[in-house]
Amino acid sequence: MEEINNIEVTPCTESDYLKPFRVHYNQNGTKKSWDFMRTHDSVSVLIFNTTSHCFVLVKQFRPAVYMCEWERTKSQPPQSAEKTEEGAAEAAAPAPESQEGQSASEGESSSQWPPASAGVTYELCAGLVDKPDLSLEEIARQEVLEECGYDVPASKLKRITSYRSGVGVTGAKQTMFYAEVSDDNCVSAGGGEPREGELIEVVKVPLHEAMTFAYDERIPKTMGVIFSFIWFHNNMSPKYKISTNV
Repeated sequence: MEEINNIEVTPCTESDYLKPFRVHYNQNGTKKSWDFMRTHDSVSVLIFNTTSHCFVLVKQFRPAVYMCEWERTKSQPPQSAEKTEEGAAEAAAPAPESQEGQSASEGESSSQWPPASAGVTYELCAGLVDKPDLSLEEIARQEVLEECGYDVPASKLKRITSYRSGVGVTGAKQTMFYAEVSDDNCVSAGGGEPREGELIEVVKVPLHEAMTFAYDERIPKTMGVIFSFIWFHNNMSPKYKISTNV
């Protein structure tokens, strides 16, 4: 899916997405301080295709995940390139409908940089709440269309819940929706908005494999995927009379 090279880490002095702050306060008479990031709230959408009885997820390279994996591997004994590739292939084996390529950055050996697959995650369709003139439902509808190619009216989105993510760092709120689609709603291949630098692969997870997928730790995924699959099992599965393999 990805070829990652020419990696360079630099200080972030200005960003449209993250703004670091330090807050000072008194709590029960004790003076404290806390570092945090101000960022946008977001929406996410659990998409279920009623034609093929599968969930529609997105798969993409996440630099933050990749760099965390790099930090983790630095503290481990060095492995040969052959073993690194074998480990990456084993981790990617259970993933549905895709295979990962591998590369090392120029000037670095493959034992120093993890394969690109180390930064790829499976996620719900999601996006930032950065359009003040649009409702959450309208923003979610746009994301479903851009990332996954389904044209769904905003009125057909069911609000599941909202919750705080990154409570120790950002405290941002994410609102989760549920959307039922059919093959008739598919108007494009999706893939995100190239002008915004998005490179997204649409992935389908069959309903009967959903819970196995959710709990397989070898498949990198967000908590939103796990929670939404459980929500579907508890609230929607009886409607379709199909086991989610719990």
